[in-house]
Amino acid sequence: MGGSGLSQSAGKAVRDGAEEEVGRVAALTHEGAGIVRDGKTVFVAGALPGETIRFRRVRRHRQYDDGQLIEVIEPAPQRVQPRCPHFGVCGGCALQHLDPEAQIQAKQTELSDAFERLARVQPQEWLEPLRGPVWGYRRRARLGARFVQKKGRVVVGFRERLAPYVADVTRCDVLAPPAGELIEPLSALLTQLDIRERVPQIEVAVADNAVAFVLRVLSTPSARDLDALRRFESEHGVQFFLQPGGLDSVRRLDAGGETDADAALHYELPAFDLRLQFAPTDFIQINGEINRALVSRAVELLDPTGESTVLDLFCGLGNFTLPLARVARYVVGVEGEQSLVARAGHNARLNGLANVEFHVADLSKPVEPSAAWLRRRYSHVLLDPPRAGAREVLPTVARLAPRRVLYISCHPGSLARDVGILVHDHGFVLKTAGVMDMFPHTTHVESLAVLEPSGT
Repeated sequence: MGGSGLSQSAGKAVRDGAEEEVGRVAALTHEGAGIVRDGKTVFVAGALPGETIRFRRVRRHRQYDDGQLIEVIEPAPQRVQPRCPHFGVCGGCALQHLDPEAQIQAKQTELSDAFERLARVQPQEWLEPLRGPVWGYRRRARLGARFVQKKGRVVVGFRERLAPYVADVTRCDVLAPPAGELIEPLSALLTQLDIRERVPQIEVAVADNAVAFVLRVLSTPSARDLDALRRFESEHGVQFFLQPGGLDSVRRLDAGGETDADAALHYELPAFDLRLQFAPTDFIQINGEINRALVSRAVELLDPTGESTVLDLFCGLGNFTLPLARVARYVVGVEGEQSLVARAGHNARLNGLANVEFHVADLSKPVEPSAAWLRRRYSHVLLDPPRAGAREVLPTVARLAPRRVLYISCHPGSLARDVGILVHDHGFVLKTAGVMDMFPHTTHVESLAVLEPSGT
């Protein structure tokens, strides 16, 4: 899935009646469009590598053009019929027309290309990709909502792929059930609200024990609105939260007689006898089944013993910290968001873990040598940074001289850059790497890498 990403510039529209061209697709962009390099490069959404296509240029940029797919003359053997009738318009998916196994192989190729181009290194061994469900897997999502006067109703869905509008969909097959089947009922519900024009966004959180929808409300719901929301909760077995301001304003619609423990969303990691609670707007791994497999693989790859002390950087609410604490002597988690650190500490207590502690630190900045969490010596380090990567904390990781480092990444470019720094500047060796199918039908590449000091 190589090639450069699409520019953010709008470009210049091509006049109507532009002539049709025939070309062969060489690769995919990071956004999933086919790259045709016959003459000036053109990116054609819906085209796959190896295909011969007929297309028309519709928008010109300085270094490339955008093209419209007219006909697939010679289809790739990996082309499949998209399952969703909204595919191509809805921006939630980009690769439904590519066989799922081919998707994961393309993502491994992209990771390998990033290592070659940015890190000038390849792993000594490639891990078998982690595979899981390709439908009904997405347990966290942000949906748009917009009252469309001409349609006389609220449209609910992901943003359109090529326009800043909310895609008009009736269901979503990648959302975890029952959320995917509730798109149309949510549209009908919001349409009847007095504040239907003041609800621009819905956060979706599907837990093991409940389904939550966080409504971003720009006006206070009326008593009639609240009654309608309560009826929907009762009919569909979901929970509504209202968000009138920032994240700290999120509140349950009606707590009823439930205790905090009863009402809390949670997911379980059965292999480690763990239950992790989270708020509906907290970051959790999108794909629950893949996350369970990933946590088990992470513990296996780090391979701590009862004598190990592990440092978990960008630890979030303890997704890796707590399973590691089941097998290591002691684990320290560090995270920049105070609310997640508080949640992680709560989850440790909830699961009876006393061999773990958490600290708040902004890891996007150079680490203070006097930081409290640096007072220990660590045998193992795990990093799970956001898309920007972990560049600022790498010198600290190197100074700690751990026996093994596991880097989990949501962006192959930043992973390759950071691996290159650890290898070429700090003497580490890239032992293994691999990808996981965390986001089927999208171009997101989730991956991991294991590094050890040279000579080990």
